[in-house]
Amino acid sequence: MSMAFIDLQAQRKRLNGKIEAAVAEAVTGGAWVMGPQVRQFEADLAAFGQAKHALGCANGTDALVLPLMAWGVGAGDAVFCPSFTFTATAEIVPWVQATPVFVDVDARTYNLDPVKLEAAIEAVKAEGRLTPRVVIAVDLFGQPADYPAIRAVCDRHGLKLISDSAQGFGCTIGGAHPLKWADVTTTSFFPAKPLGCYGDGGAVLTNDDDLAQEMDSYRVHGKVVAKDLAAGAAEFAHDPKYLAMRIGMNSRLDTIQAAVLIEKLKVFADEIEWRNRIAARYNDGLRPHVAAVPDVPAGNVSNWAQYTIEHADRDGLAAHLKDQGVPTAVYYPVPMHLQPAYAHFPRGAGGLTVTERLKDVVISLPMHADLDEATQDRVIAAVASFAGRA
Repeated sequence: MSMAFIDLQAQRKRLNGKIEAAVAEAVTGGAWVMGPQVRQFEADLAAFGQAKHALGCANGTDALVLPLMAWGVGAGDAVFCPSFTFTATAEIVPWVQATPVFVDVDARTYNLDPVKLEAAIEAVKAEGRLTPRVVIAVDLFGQPADYPAIRAVCDRHGLKLISDSAQGFGCTIGGAHPLKWADVTTTSFFPAKPLGCYGDGGAVLTNDDDLAQEMDSYRVHGKVVAKDLAAGAAEFAHDPKYLAMRIGMNSRLDTIQAAVLIEKLKVFADEIEWRNRIAARYNDGLRPHVAAVPDVPAGNVSNWAQYTIEHADRDGLAAHLKDQGVPTAVYYPVPMHLQPAYAHFPRGAGGLTVTERLKDVVISLPMHADLDEATQDRVIAAVASFAGRA
């Protein structure tokens, strides 16, 4: 019997035609770019994420670059980010001619290590070649980074903070979303994400009114926005996109994708709860058989974008599970600082020893909100049968 790593069709069937109806309504409505469903979804998303503003965009990568553009980050600036992450986190930094500085992660959560971060910032300052400007913390595998500690580091050094919540949107610390500490939260609606659409999409959330307008301008070809008119920088009575105040980009969330996301967001809180129940059951069943199961600090809630364990013979386990009909995934076997396109960029003070260990031992198991106990028992038994070998 085949098993899905992430079963997106189970969710679609559970929603019982609501997504199909929402898509049909968007199609017949005819406003296929930035239509009314986009505005509704942005309002719903802002409310869910405890934000004043949410702006949909074409994908999660564009969501990351929009605040950098609005802040004027560029040549000679340093942007600090983890190396144990997907390429998108770092690739947007060279886009604006700035320099990524790769920082090690915490061995317990796999997220940006605040102590290593501060050491990296201080080393860059001491060298004097680059100006520290921004920190990008990643909510890896769905778990929030240590935002109170990272925010304190940013405040000491005068840096902006982006929460890259492409995997982790919906995660909380003491009931608060990362935006309580970050200047901006970004997310991705790639289909495999816990809150995913049926194509590509992303969003950026902020509580900063001026920043929201700037990012709105940049996402639509640098269009004139209200703050430009209020400042007397321009007078324009036509469609705002026909007066460019900035050199922008074309990054808009499609109406059909927004329609899909409206329906998915309605059940998202429940699905996070279900994912946490599944993860707890995984932990109980797998803890005796692997080197480490995920560790979520007290008071934190993960959305469990992935369920990732450690095993000394990771590749042997992957092959064994494949034979047992259990799909797996290995995320980030080559960290950013070791990839050919990024190997020449600076590495944070103290090295990246945790990152370089994790790349050889982590493996992710099937995880989604509709994972039933019988299927989960198959996964646990398959892992245990490998771990128990002499």
